[in-house]
Amino acid sequence: MYNKAEIFSFSNISATPTSFILRGGNYGVTAKATWGGGSLTLQRLAPDGTTYVTVMTAFTADGYQSANLPGGTYRLLVATATAIYVDVVSTVTTQ
Repeated sequence: MYNKAEIFSFSNISATPTSFILRGGNYGVTAKATWGGGSLTLQRLAPDGTTYVTVMTAFTADGYQSANLPGGTYRLLVATATAIYVDVVSTVTTQ
């Protein structure tokens, strides 16, 4: 049996893009941008259905982070940074 990786890629963004749904599991996030004092933060929609809460430390420099995340609605909050290239990718193992 094969598992399919989830990949959400965003190219050359400078504003918060539309939200997306993750199935849940282990995910890696890679970010490259012109930071200029700005940041990029992965957030999850809280149970109230309106508030987003931070699930990873904000990126303020190019880098990679990983986390075990529950299924739900997520967004990438952009603050000031420009020319952002970022992907959110599930870590899949074969069985």
